[in-house]
Amino acid sequence: MTAAERPLSLDNPAYYLNRELSILDFNLRVLEQAVDPSHPLIERLNFLLIFSRNLDEFFEIRVAGLLQQLSLGDIGSGPDGQLPKDILRQISERCHAAVERQYRILNEDLLPALAEENIRFIRRHDWSEGQRVWVRQYFKEQVLPVLTPIGLDPAHPFPRLVNKSLNFIVSLDGKDAFGRQMSLAVVPAPRSLPRVVRFPDELSDGGDQHVMLSSIIHEHVSDLFPGMTANGCYQFRVTRNADLIVDEDAEDLASALKGELLHRRFGAAVRLEVADNCPRHIIEYLLRKFNLGDEALYQVNGPVNLARLLSNFDRPRLRFTPFRPKLPAIFQQTDDIFEAIQSQDILLHHPFESFAPVVDLLRQAARDPQVLAIKQTLYRSGADSEIVNALADAARNGKEVTVVIELRARFDEESNIEVANKLQQAGAIVVYGIVGYKTHAKMILVVRREGRKLARYVHLGTGNYHAGNARLYTDYGLLTARPEICEDVHKIFQELTGMGRVVRLKQLLHAPFTLHPQLLLMIDQEIRNHQAGLPARIIVKVNALTERQLMQALIRASQAGVRIDLIIRSVCCLRPGIPGVTENITVRSIVGRFLEHTRVFYFENGGDARVFCSSADWMDRNLFQRVETCFPVTDPVLRKRIIEQGLEIYLKDNTRAWQLAADGSWTRAQPGNRKPCSAQEQLLVQLT
Repeated sequence: MTAAERPLSLDNPAYYLNRELSILDFNLRVLEQAVDPSHPLIERLNFLLIFSRNLDEFFEIRVAGLLQQLSLGDIGSGPDGQLPKDILRQISERCHAAVERQYRILNEDLLPALAEENIRFIRRHDWSEGQRVWVRQYFKEQVLPVLTPIGLDPAHPFPRLVNKSLNFIVSLDGKDAFGRQMSLAVVPAPRSLPRVVRFPDELSDGGDQHVMLSSIIHEHVSDLFPGMTANGCYQFRVTRNADLIVDEDAEDLASALKGELLHRRFGAAVRLEVADNCPRHIIEYLLRKFNLGDEALYQVNGPVNLARLLSNFDRPRLRFTPFRPKLPAIFQQTDDIFEAIQSQDILLHHPFESFAPVVDLLRQAARDPQVLAIKQTLYRSGADSEIVNALADAARNGKEVTVVIELRARFDEESNIEVANKLQQAGAIVVYGIVGYKTHAKMILVVRREGRKLARYVHLGTGNYHAGNARLYTDYGLLTARPEICEDVHKIFQELTGMGRVVRLKQLLHAPFTLHPQLLLMIDQEIRNHQAGLPARIIVKVNALTERQLMQALIRASQAGVRIDLIIRSVCCLRPGIPGVTENITVRSIVGRFLEHTRVFYFENGGDARVFCSSADWMDRNLFQRVETCFPVTDPVLRKRIIEQGLEIYLKDNTRAWQLAADGSWTRAQPGNRKPCSAQEQLLVQLT
């Protein structure tokens, strides 16, 4: 066999991209929205702040994880083969450049543009005399009583500062009341204080004028140290490792999680942000205290806590045009949710279509005397949500309510514990799923007596049961009474709440059991179809693609000649467009007004297309460490809708799409001579 005939190794690192760097690329695509003139001005500012929040989480989880890997040995674990040390070096270079660009956009673009709209953040040296007097009074009445300055001396060691909290380090001259000579102090800013304060109308010159909390404290920091002189005051913020390690074998998972949540606030430091005017000797002092090197230092020209910058500006002209999500036509014929679902499968495409039918299903079930039981999974919802309230009402009304709550949904752990307590107090049965597996499936099952029979109604979704997210995220939900699907959902709930063998399902695929192997089989079927001269094509729309075996299967399909289009919101570890390897694969990412969140899998299947929606991304954690569902859309009308409105329109997008090249770079699509097409904007017109 010659070298040309020898099969290519699917483990070749050159075919893959690094996961952490791919996440960072997505965040950079978000940052680019802040300079997009087609977005309204305040929305551009909001994208800048979203980038800040995303970058915070990136350091808290991804960078922290890499540092832990490095401490255990510089060993690569991803298909790209890169070592943690090299990845961290690239992250540092790219993040420093990105943060510098972020503040340049803020200072040179967004703040001047906001000022032209008479929305201003007034710096200390620009305060009018009236504003100066008002700030002095505000500091005395609202700020000073809750500040706790901490002098740094042998009796007062460097304080344990909370993750991402705003702090000030102050250089001092003089002696305190006890005759101690001090040179440094730390002033933490309590989180109860707003970071942006609006001046009263009479001091705002007919516009929106604001002052930063940091400016207020800086102006009056000397008042915290009577008899001493504050000759320097500098903002800083430390980001810490916020990943949780919970003992899965703990007797009480909720109690174990509560204890671990306290540790999140004080994990190991991974990043230090300081004001760019902070002297070098103070920076070095802070780096020593947090055990960080220069690569973790970010000096910024502006507030160190940009994520909390946004205020509620009453400027509709500077925001996205409001829209009203539409109700499916069936609800114009009946307001009985059970009658509607019995008559047909109902597909909900959020946020263009309303989330209300999902809430109505639970509300009607809660008060319907014929409803006997409700079962639901909750991953992220919020303690005060309509969903949780409806479940609590149902339990109080004597329904058999069972809720599978995933306590370990990252950064929603505390809220989910509160939800669990609220539902238990109402009389619901609350379980925490399966030890070792997160429950990420999105399912509702309602059991209702109808005559002599028990009827079942189901909702399956790609997104969380969170009404707020349903207005910001694109997701699909299916309401159905199809007996086989309802039976499958019933079996999965039995699997989650009871014990026994893996259940056999008729319609649904579910992780960690059948989903991954069935996806591999369907990819292989497309290869065989193409080789037999039958129609063959794969379209996958997910948030992330990182799982090695699926990527290798896609490479095999590409080499066989199958056309593959991947619509990946954030992380894609597969390089497209490599001649002879992935030349039949395209990868695009849509970044726009809404967060793309739908998971849709399309297999042409020889001309008899198969379409699935799922709660799972194509990642190791979703396919092997989580309970996930994947449901077929068998109604031909709904299947056609998903193909057209959930896939094809995104492949035509030439204004909000970014295309991934074989070298790992992302380039924004341009209409050129073609008619501009934005999938999200067209769906707003078509569906609302």
